[in-house]
Amino acid sequence: MHSPPPAPTPEIKSFAQRHATGIVFAALVLGVLCGGFLPQDRFPVAYDFFHFLSKAFITLIKSIIVPILIATLITGIAQTGDVKAVGRMGGKALLYFEVVTTLALGIGLLIANLLRPGDGLPLPAHATGPALAREKTGWEIALHAFPSNLVKHAAEADVLPVVVFATLFGIALIRVGPRGRPVLSFFEGVAQVMFKYTDMVMRLTPVGVFGAMAYNVSHMAAGHEVGGVTIRGWSAVGHLLAQYARLVGSLYLALALLIGLVFLPILVMTGVRILDFVRAVREPALTAFSTASSESVLPQLLEKMIAFGVPRRVASFVIPAGYSFNLDGSTLYLVLASLTIAQAAKIEMSLAQQAAMVFTFMLTSKGVAAVPRATLVIIAGACATFGLPGEAGIALILAVDEVMDMARTMTNVLGNALASVVIAKWEGVFGEVEQPAAAETPPSP
Repeated sequence: MHSPPPAPTPEIKSFAQRHATGIVFAALVLGVLCGGFLPQDRFPVAYDFFHFLSKAFITLIKSIIVPILIATLITGIAQTGDVKAVGRMGGKALLYFEVVTTLALGIGLLIANLLRPGDGLPLPAHATGPALAREKTGWEIALHAFPSNLVKHAAEADVLPVVVFATLFGIALIRVGPRGRPVLSFFEGVAQVMFKYTDMVMRLTPVGVFGAMAYNVSHMAAGHEVGGVTIRGWSAVGHLLAQYARLVGSLYLALALLIGLVFLPILVMTGVRILDFVRAVREPALTAFSTASSESVLPQLLEKMIAFGVPRRVASFVIPAGYSFNLDGSTLYLVLASLTIAQAAKIEMSLAQQAAMVFTFMLTSKGVAAVPRATLVIIAGACATFGLPGEAGIALILAVDEVMDMARTMTNVLGNALASVVIAKWEGVFGEVEQPAAAETPPSP
């Protein structure tokens, strides 16, 4: 048993950290203006500069994929030994997480195929993925999941076999027992270093957002065909923004369906009054929406749910575990954004390919949950695996990622609050008053 870590010192946040969301929105607006005033056909140097900023940021994101997936998946799976020690409650929580996450992925898949938010979004004609020559059969996709050469898969950012390898390695690490502790410590260290590395990269998000939006707007302003008519300038920019609004609206609709068709029925089945639950989670949910950060509201969410009637021992286990295994809003967004990129690139993915993508997201969404903007990392890996245009596709959605991140972060918080209520009800301890532990009397001499 490791001794508990020392209490963290309060972090003094810089101006940029305190106003990160506002800075990203300012970069978004600035990107629209610069791209509109500097169209690609008249200002090719400016267009190339915007492309450079966007591509440099996305390249740094791609450098994160393999090391952080391997390190976090191995440590996450190896540490499930601790989760199993929690016993019945841990098993119930993991079962609930998996069911709700699968439903979220299904809703994202449905909305992406019905509304097709990627149709009409521009991708450069040269934007192609690495494996578009022939559609793979279901058996080929299944066979591809088995790792043959880890170095080759890592070099090509081929996520699915890397995930399978890390999963099997983590299970093997559990079975080794105490002799595997040095290996686990190594991967824990790698994961912590990668978290810091990722934090450094994500501080450049405003630069990446500015470059991505300016790049797309500049490309669109130079001329875009709509219904057989070529539009240019601010008319083309307006069309692009309307397409982005369609993408953002599709995500918000999908998240609303997740809340209305999954969260609310579950809440009704638990016997908890909906208005009481809404009042309990209102403050942390609004904070998560405005800051696009679920980590910052974790202490507040814990206290609110404990006050609502979830025993501390349940809330303290279920909610932090949910931050790794139950990110419903983020997992829904993964499949919606990936299919949006495919549609923008005019790539029709078969049902077998979409099913394989959903399976991949079920695994990878649990591997990098603690990473800021983890969805971009996962989508970048999925693009490489499923033959989608990675850099151009990520640049396409990066431009409005902050607007979508706010809604999916709030949904993550709501989903974990609901999970704590469900497990407390399932255990029959909801509303139970916990007695403080009695002080130990010193042994008599």
